[in-house]
Amino acid sequence: MNDSGSHPRHDEDRWNRLTEKQRACLDLLIDHRTSKEIARLLDISKHTVDQRLNAARDSLGAQDRNETAFIYRQLKQIYDRVTYDAVEVPRRPALVRSKFPNGSPPNLMDLHDKAADLGRPSSNRFSFRGLWRRDHNSPARVWIMTAMLVVTLLVLLAGLGIAQALNQLISG
Repeated sequence: MNDSGSHPRHDEDRWNRLTEKQRACLDLLIDHRTSKEIARLLDISKHTVDQRLNAARDSLGAQDRNETAFIYRQLKQIYDRVTYDAVEVPRRPALVRSKFPNGSPPNLMDLHDKAADLGRPSSNRFSFRGLWRRDHNSPARVWIMTAMLVVTLLVLLAGLGIAQALNQLISG
């Protein structure tokens, strides 16, 4: 026997007969919401809410709305539990031998970037990230904008030249 006074198997059957839509309405009913409020929250009609609650009342074997909420709350505490996956504990990391001669890291002040020694950035390709910094002075901004305008014009002229060559090939 459990809190509701019936057999556990009977309670489980009653719980399983409830649909998800009925449970959504019942969840709001146990929060003391009216049918009209439930309808607004679920974006359905009040008539539909009443139908779902009546069907749930019949499934739970309750006499009225209050008893339906009472029985549903008891069943929810028993059967609506969150199932958790087993916790996976990662394996302990293996120790790796140090590549330093005495096993300890060198003085960080002695480390140097070889690219910095050569006076160039460490990546081999050009990066445009620095162009849009806000701390450029006015002459630098003018040069950047001029360079962008020149590149745009060159691309347009190249496109026009290609278009003209294609036009001559087609017409000629």
